[in-house]
Amino acid sequence: MMGRRGEQWSLFYQFRLDERVPKDHLLRRIDRFVTAALADIHERLEPYYSEIGRPSVDPELMIRMLIVGYCYGLRSERRLTQEVELHLAHRWFCRLDLDDKVPHHSTFSENRLHRFRESDVFRHIFERVVAACMTAGLVKGEGFAVDASVMEANASRYHGKAPNEIVWAEPERQTRAVKEYLAALEAEGEPNPDRKPPKVISPSDPRAAWTAKANKRVQFGYGLNYLIDMENAVIVDVEPTPARTYDEVESTKTMLARTERRFHLKPKRLAADTAYGTGRFLGWLVGCKIAPHIPVRDASERDDGTLSRSDFRWDKRRGVYVCPNNKTLRTTGTVHDGNALRYRASKFDCDVCALKMRCCPNTPARQIPRDIHEDARDLARRLMGTKRFLKSRDERKRVEMRFAHLKIHHGFERMRLRGLSGARDEFHLAAIVQNLKTLALRS
Repeated sequence: MMGRRGEQWSLFYQFRLDERVPKDHLLRRIDRFVTAALADIHERLEPYYSEIGRPSVDPELMIRMLIVGYCYGLRSERRLTQEVELHLAHRWFCRLDLDDKVPHHSTFSENRLHRFRESDVFRHIFERVVAACMTAGLVKGEGFAVDASVMEANASRYHGKAPNEIVWAEPERQTRAVKEYLAALEAEGEPNPDRKPPKVISPSDPRAAWTAKANKRVQFGYGLNYLIDMENAVIVDVEPTPARTYDEVESTKTMLARTERRFHLKPKRLAADTAYGTGRFLGWLVGCKIAPHIPVRDASERDDGTLSRSDFRWDKRRGVYVCPNNKTLRTTGTVHDGNALRYRASKFDCDVCALKMRCCPNTPARQIPRDIHEDARDLARRLMGTKRFLKSRDERKRVEMRFAHLKIHHGFERMRLRGLSGARDEFHLAAIVQNLKTLALRS
């Protein structure tokens, strides 16, 4: 006989939310690490709250909800509140009972733009999670890898303008992102000669860079810079920059210095791709006694049949180049373009040389530029042939997998907040969640 479900309702229920969340659920596995990371959150944020007035929404509740959002790709506060309202595991993680009210979505905007940003609380939580990874033995500190990924800014790529075409004094331009941009310009003073001024900027998010790096599509974007320990791909530092190669490379110096200052971690080797293989950066690494496991950016090889720089021998003792015909090329010591010395052969030697048409057919004498950090470049070239370098090259892919995982599994492909400070908040939350998942899986 076919049974039918009865419609009689019980008058009393025994319901425990904790029993409804599976033991192997992601939120349950990361909960103890989140609890430890947020242990001092109230003391840290107390100076940013008024001593009078009605009690506010608990900041720990809001931060837990944001962690849930970044775990499951719910980066819209409106949708996040809806999901927490309905999902039992989300309620359990956020310490909400069945009859507790979920905060209104507008509460997040007010706190993220004021208290959380002013206190730099996301950076504090990130460092607490990294410390937990170190305590769990997930950070070896011997080899780091660095890379950057472009995240599309919350700015239309169809509304870009030249900087001199925008009147920032107009009332509609007085947004938070614009004020941050103008404050940064004022603080910078003289422009950096190594950083090319932008040709196109966004009126709504002027700190974002006009770039074609991501998917070969021109857009405004920010660079998400990760510094990871290659042992378990733990993110030891994160830094936002405009999506420009120069800024991304320079941010590595900031992250390495901050990691050493905060966690007393200094790697013996750093792995990166060719974008980081400039003489200036390699020289800085060697000066810090960090082995550069980085391919050298080198454009000295010629493809027109004439002799390349590699055909000339460098005599380190005398500080000269020696050509294939055993003639020397010397320098006056003047640094050109801020990074290179020029070594010149004698015109009298070149005029009578049998190799002139293969060496310098269009100039009176041969010239060879030498980077002022060429010794560091030579060291990087020698390391490229070692087994340790090949290992670093394979391990470096782990930082790329971090970016892929963030975009595919967390839906993080486009920014929601504007300005460099908004990018910093979003990137810290993303790194917090990824490190928490590493802790849950490996602890």
